[in-house]
Amino acid sequence: MSNVLKQKNLNAARRAHRVRARITGTTERPRMAVNISNMHISAQIINDETGKTLAYATSVGQKIEGNMTAKAVWVGEALAKKAKTAKIGKIVFDRSSKKYHGRIKALADAARAGGLEF
Repeated sequence: MSNVLKQKNLNAARRAHRVRARITGTTERPRMAVNISNMHISAQIINDETGKTLAYATSVGQKIEGNMTAKAVWVGEALAKKAKTAKIGKIVFDRSSKKYHGRIKALADAARAGGLEF
Protein backbone atom coordinates (compact mmCIF):
# COMPACT_ATOMS: atom_id res chain seq x y z
CA MET A 1 0.00 0.00 0.00
CA SER A 2 1.35 3.43 -0.83
CA ASN A 3 2.04 6.05 1.80
CA VAL A 4 -0.90 8.15 0.58
CA LEU A 5 -3.38 5.30 1.10
CA LYS A 6 -1.89 4.47 4.50
CA GLN A 7 -2.30 8.09 5.58
CA LYS A 8 -5.91 8.22 4.26
CA ASN A 9 -6.81 5.07 6.18
CA LEU A 10 -5.09 6.35 9.31
CA ASN A 11 -6.93 9.69 9.10
CA ALA A 12 -10.28 7.89 8.61
CA ALA A 13 -9.58 5.64 11.60
CA ARG A 14 -8.74 8.69 13.73
CA ARG A 15 -11.95 10.46 12.72
CA ALA A 16 -14.03 7.35 13.42
CA HIS A 17 -12.38 6.93 16.83
CA ARG A 18 -12.97 10.59 17.68
CA VAL A 19 -16.67 10.30 16.84
CA ARG A 20 -17.06 6.91 18.53
CA ALA A 21 -15.38 8.11 21.74
CA ARG A 22 -18.30 10.47 22.35
CA ILE A 23 -21.14 8.19 21.23
CA THR A 24 -22.50 5.07 22.92
CA GLY A 25 -25.82 3.39 22.44
CA THR A 26 -27.91 2.73 25.52
CA THR A 27 -31.19 0.95 26.05
CA GLU A 28 -33.09 4.26 25.93
CA ARG A 29 -31.12 5.66 22.96
CA PRO A 30 -29.41 2.99 20.87
CA ARG A 31 -26.71 3.88 18.33
CA MET A 32 -27.39 3.94 14.58
CA ALA A 33 -24.15 2.98 12.81
CA VAL A 34 -23.83 3.62 9.07
CA ASN A 35 -21.47 1.86 6.66
CA ILE A 36 -21.01 2.99 3.05
CA SER A 37 -18.98 1.01 0.53
CA ASN A 38 -18.45 1.74 -3.14
CA MET A 39 -21.59 -0.15 -4.16
CA HIS A 40 -23.86 -0.50 -1.13
CA ILE A 41 -25.08 1.15 2.04
CA SER A 42 -26.00 -0.52 5.31
CA ALA A 43 -27.12 0.78 8.67
CA GLN A 44 -27.92 -0.87 11.96
CA ILE A 45 -29.27 0.15 15.33
CA ILE A 46 -27.15 -1.21 18.16
CA ASN A 47 -27.52 -1.38 21.93
CA ASP A 48 -23.90 -1.11 23.11
CA GLU A 49 -24.75 -2.10 26.70
CA THR A 50 -25.79 -5.59 25.62
CA GLY A 51 -23.91 -5.72 22.30
CA LYS A 52 -27.07 -6.58 20.35
CA THR A 53 -28.25 -5.34 16.97
CA LEU A 54 -31.88 -4.25 17.28
CA ALA A 55 -32.65 -3.35 13.64
CA TYR A 56 -30.75 -3.65 10.37
CA ALA A 57 -31.19 -2.48 6.78
CA THR A 58 -28.96 -2.82 3.74
CA SER A 59 -29.05 -2.19 0.01
CA VAL A 60 -27.30 -5.50 -0.74
CA GLY A 61 -29.57 -7.74 -2.80
CA GLN A 62 -32.19 -5.02 -3.34
CA LYS A 63 -33.32 -3.74 -6.74
CA ILE A 64 -33.04 -0.02 -6.01
CA GLU A 65 -33.18 2.29 -9.01
CA GLY A 66 -30.95 5.35 -9.00
CA ASN A 67 -27.63 6.40 -7.58
CA MET A 68 -26.03 5.86 -4.18
CA THR A 69 -28.02 8.74 -2.65
CA ALA A 70 -31.25 6.97 -3.67
CA LYS A 71 -29.94 3.81 -2.00
CA ALA A 72 -29.16 5.83 1.15
CA VAL A 73 -32.71 7.21 1.23
CA TRP A 74 -34.14 3.71 0.78
CA VAL A 75 -31.99 2.31 3.60
CA GLY A 76 -32.99 5.19 5.91
CA GLU A 77 -36.69 4.61 5.26
CA ALA A 78 -36.38 0.83 5.68
CA LEU A 79 -34.44 1.19 8.93
CA ALA A 80 -37.01 3.64 10.31
CA LYS A 81 -39.81 1.13 9.57
CA LYS A 82 -37.91 -1.69 11.28
CA ALA A 83 -37.10 0.53 14.26
CA LYS A 84 -40.76 1.45 14.60
CA THR A 85 -41.74 -2.23 14.73
CA ALA A 86 -39.03 -2.78 17.37
CA LYS A 87 -40.47 0.16 19.36
CA ILE A 88 -37.38 2.36 18.97
CA GLY A 89 -38.05 6.08 18.72
CA LYS A 90 -34.90 7.91 19.83
CA ILE A 91 -31.40 7.03 18.64
CA VAL A 92 -27.86 8.39 18.58
CA PHE A 93 -26.39 8.83 15.09
CA ASP A 94 -22.91 7.37 14.47
CA ARG A 95 -21.56 8.68 11.17
CA SER A 96 -18.17 6.98 11.72
CA SER A 97 -15.40 8.72 9.75
CA LYS A 98 -17.76 10.30 7.21
CA LYS A 99 -18.84 13.93 7.05
CA TYR A 100 -22.50 14.71 7.70
CA HIS A 101 -22.98 15.48 4.03
CA GLY A 102 -24.35 13.88 0.88
CA ARG A 103 -25.29 10.22 1.34
CA ILE A 104 -25.00 10.31 5.13
CA LYS A 105 -27.28 13.35 5.29
CA ALA A 106 -29.76 11.74 2.87
CA LEU A 107 -29.93 8.59 5.01
CA ALA A 108 -30.36 10.62 8.20
CA ASP A 109 -33.11 12.81 6.70
CA ALA A 110 -34.99 9.73 5.45
CA ALA A 111 -34.73 8.10 8.89
CA ARG A 112 -36.03 11.30 10.52
CA ALA A 113 -38.91 11.44 8.05
CA GLY A 114 -39.68 7.83 9.00
CA GLY A 115 -40.11 8.78 12.65
CA LEU A 116 -36.70 8.40 14.29
CA GLU A 117 -35.48 11.19 16.56
CA PHE A 118 -31.82 12.14 16.83
